Amino acid sequence: MALAIKVNEETFTPRQQAVLTAALDLLVENGDGLTMTAVARRASCSKETLYKWFGDRDGLLTATVQWQAAKVRMPFVDRSHINLKALRGSLEQFARDLLTTIIGEVSITLNRTAITHAAQEKDDLGNIVLENGPMAIRRRLKPILEAARDARLLRFTSSEEAYRTFFGLVVRDVQIRLLLGDKSLTQSNVEANIEADVKAAADQFLALYGAKANT
Repeated sequence: MALAIKVNEETFTPRQQAVLTAALDLLVENGDGLTMTAVARRASCSKETLYKWFGDRDGLLTATVQWQAAKVRMPFVDRSHINLKALRGSLEQFARDLLTTIIGEVSITLNRTAITHAAQEKDDLGNIVLENGPMAIRRRLKPILEAARDARLLRFTSSEEAYRTFFGLVVRDVQIRLLLGDKSLTQSNVEANIEADVKAAADQFLALYGAKANT
């Protein structure tokens, strides 16, 4: 049985995608200044349409975060034919998507804004970003790890622990340094090393959890 997730285009219509892209652009430009009126104006649609599609501002923010997080795709794996090569390819694809997404200006702005709101107990943006960003991304990879364990390619007791280990190997301190504005770390120099970082993370994870490493 193949494991997969709805692709972006099936989750949102092209018109909704355009609206969500406009909302992300406004978040980058204005941070806290995202309003239904501003999104409607930028996307050339009515506020009534936005309320129909997303319910309210929190619904729009939720969909916006989901749209951003969907850039980290769920690897497609056939349980009946999973092997080490397919597993490594899935891990590397996931790691590549994750790094490419978190170093982008949109992700950095979303996280900075969510952290500020959470600290001020301003609204639900922190929970929206947490549940529809990191937690949703986590749910995409864990079934792959569990399928690999069932195929005796990986050994672990907890898929949550295994996921956290892999996430740490991929992200390292990159995200926190970008969020804090580390001038020595730029999007361009992270991008230049993504392929090497992706391969290193997969190698390290398989060394820790690969079935051969645990025999």
